[in-house]
Amino acid sequence: MSHVGVPRGTVRKRRSLALLTTGVLTIPVLAGCTSGSEETSRGVPQDIAPAARQAVTDGSTVNWAVDALPATFNAFQADADSATTRITGALLPTLFPMDKSGQPKLNPDYLESAEIIEREPKQVVLYKLNQQAVWSDGREIGAPDFVAQWRALRGKDSAFWTARNSGYERIEKIERGADDLQVRVTFAKPYADWRSLFSPLYPKEVTGSPDAFNDGARATLKNTAGPFVLRGVSKSEGTVTLARNPRWWGEKAKLDTLVFRAVAAKDRTRALADGTVDVADIDAATADRITLARRDRGGNGQPLAHGPGSTTTPAAALRSWALAHGSDEEAAEIAQAAREKNRKAVVAYTAEQKALRDFAVRKSLEPAYTQLALNGESGPLADDRVRRAVARALDREELARTVLGPLGLPAKPLGSHLVLAGQPGYKDGSGALGDQNTEEAQALLADAGWTRGGAAEPPKDTKAGSEAEKKGDRGGAEGAEKKPSEGGTGEKAGQSSEEKAEKTDEEEKAGKAGSTEKAEEEESDTKEAEGEKADRASEDSAASRDEGLYIVGQDNKPGAHAPAQAASTGGAAAIHVLAPGRAAAAQSAALRRQAGALGEDGAVAAQDKRPGGAAGAYAPVGTAAPAPAAAKGQLGKDGKALTLRFVLPSGPGSQSLRSVGDKIAVMLEKIGIGTEIIKVPDESYFKDHVASGAYDLALYSWPATAYPATDGRPIYAKPEPATDGSLLVEQNYTRVGTDHIDQLFDQAAAELDEKAARELMKQADARIWAAAGSIPLFQRPQLVAVDKKLANVGAFGFAAPRYQDIGFKNRQAAGSPADRKK
Repeated sequence: MSHVGVPRGTVRKRRSLALLTTGVLTIPVLAGCTSGSEETSRGVPQDIAPAARQAVTDGSTVNWAVDALPATFNAFQADADSATTRITGALLPTLFPMDKSGQPKLNPDYLESAEIIEREPKQVVLYKLNQQAVWSDGREIGAPDFVAQWRALRGKDSAFWTARNSGYERIEKIERGADDLQVRVTFAKPYADWRSLFSPLYPKEVTGSPDAFNDGARATLKNTAGPFVLRGVSKSEGTVTLARNPRWWGEKAKLDTLVFRAVAAKDRTRALADGTVDVADIDAATADRITLARRDRGGNGQPLAHGPGSTTTPAAALRSWALAHGSDEEAAEIAQAAREKNRKAVVAYTAEQKALRDFAVRKSLEPAYTQLALNGESGPLADDRVRRAVARALDREELARTVLGPLGLPAKPLGSHLVLAGQPGYKDGSGALGDQNTEEAQALLADAGWTRGGAAEPPKDTKAGSEAEKKGDRGGAEGAEKKPSEGGTGEKAGQSSEEKAEKTDEEEKAGKAGSTEKAEEEESDTKEAEGEKADRASEDSAASRDEGLYIVGQDNKPGAHAPAQAASTGGAAAIHVLAPGRAAAAQSAALRRQAGALGEDGAVAAQDKRPGGAAGAYAPVGTAAPAPAAAKGQLGKDGKALTLRFVLPSGPGSQSLRSVGDKIAVMLEKIGIGTEIIKVPDESYFKDHVASGAYDLALYSWPATAYPATDGRPIYAKPEPATDGSLLVEQNYTRVGTDHIDQLFDQAAAELDEKAARELMKQADARIWAAAGSIPLFQRPQLVAVDKKLANVGAFGFAAPRYQDIGFKNRQAAGSPADRKK
């Protein structure tokens, strides 16, 4: 997949570039609020048909499908994409690639050792490079390459068009050790994720000057240091060809050539069948076809029970024959053309099925997860109670089963925003939000002022606040004196959850930990004893929540939809791949999808707001025709129905995502929340809606990382107002965040004790859950079609491919000469 880049010169603090959503008003105690344990975490193993190198033949070529030719070979530029990541992985040094468990592991092809040798007064890391490691021009890899890359990426020289600098800006100096093969890196302040740096490592010829950095590595890489070298790029054929590196000092690549070929997702089945590609990421529909092809191998020439014409009944076939041979010449001509078209389709389909028998479907879980994003910038979801109600209405297990169950993969909902199951430090933190509970979700909405008859009521001239604001009013100055600059959009949206999190920590330290739900119930009893009625609570929360909010490009009225305008940061710029670049880019192939009718400025068109929904909108499967809000039991307030814009992709590869969206809509309907489902074209889904904030609910994915303190911070950082009135969101497209979450990320990034850093990340994850801006649903499935004679390639899971081991099984391993591909 490709993406539209950030404007040149924009710096986003993101190391890994690539490419759902809680009795009354309570959040369970955050300390120890997990429902799983780190020790019992199990990941899904990779599926790559592993084979020893001696079982793999030398020679031959493999064609590997990518979404498009890479926009650049410089992984540190804003328009780096998944193809950039895939290809540079075979060409350039990665010092600490991820292993099968999602941990960074020292790469002995490039490093003899790398470790912290000093902690006080400053952190010092000493790299000892492999003495045989050289660039393809014969020059040794050494300290000058490290220095040049640091100077290009540290963010002090705007002439370098970089998209990320996290970690590099913490380096104070880089010195050579005993020789150029020893690199001594001194940090100005501690940095726990130091292993994330210098991967990929570029030669100084690329990073040594702005001109070389900005343009020199976009179309080619003249100097590389991997098991392969770049032989050529053909735009006309859509190929990037790599050849075995004759100077490679490690284990020799098994393949002579490795060709990355641009093949759109919709064309992959045909490309596999006609032999254009040997390896391709595929969707569930193509996986089903391969499974059927292998099942039908013993069909003895019988007609296929699937594909074109397979559903035609005998009566329909007889009718068609009769029309084709009838006396009505015009009808006969039409029928004959239709029969001929169907015959050709059957022949083509049968031929494809025969060819697909030679492929296997490798299955694992992709190092990325799908979430439901709740835009907390404006409208109903600016109220944290409404966000938590949405989250508490979701049956996340059912949603996981919808996608993963049919594929035979473990259908378990994900319990962390920062670590995936199977990675060290994984622990289910969803208890900070609470399990699915319809009654409690309804109680949260009632407290926020959304009632069954609210859509028919006239507007009230009252002010509504979040649960935290009301507490502040009752308690005195804390809530009443909150200023816009102190909270911004994100602070308002997540405040009550954050206060509860902080209060929980204090109680635990004092030995007073207890049930937050019980405390809330006692507070509710006190309120009633003081004579505060439920209807007054409803009125108090019925007012505008725009006070203190920074809306991108305008001052929105309560409940109004914000127009789609890009914020003035790289994080909110036009990016299809959520984390465009290195390790994260490999997961990007399903992010650009959407559906619906929006105006040129991204705002919902006027005709879309008529009763009955937008043009192109559809009701969840099994629901009745549109009915008035009151008749459906939909909640409302101040004469407005509680309806959320749910933006979904319309692309051919996103059927499962739309199925998840349908189910979410049904779940929300049960608690009185309506959804306006808007299907949007792939090319505009992320850029025009998610990044710009033109949505209430959306489904998109984030990649896994071995460095959550570095890579997670911009995703969950509290938005800040810019001088021009826009909102700086970095990559936090939900616009929900708090100061406390930011502080926990900062502390973890500076914590050199690995165990302590993980504990800080667990605390941050609990608070992200409590803020209810992002609700993880499931880890994404990874389906890869692979020629069944290939070894050491397929669904890699967390691990980086080891390109030099990929190849066709030799005669002994394959079982017969016919299985050996020349």
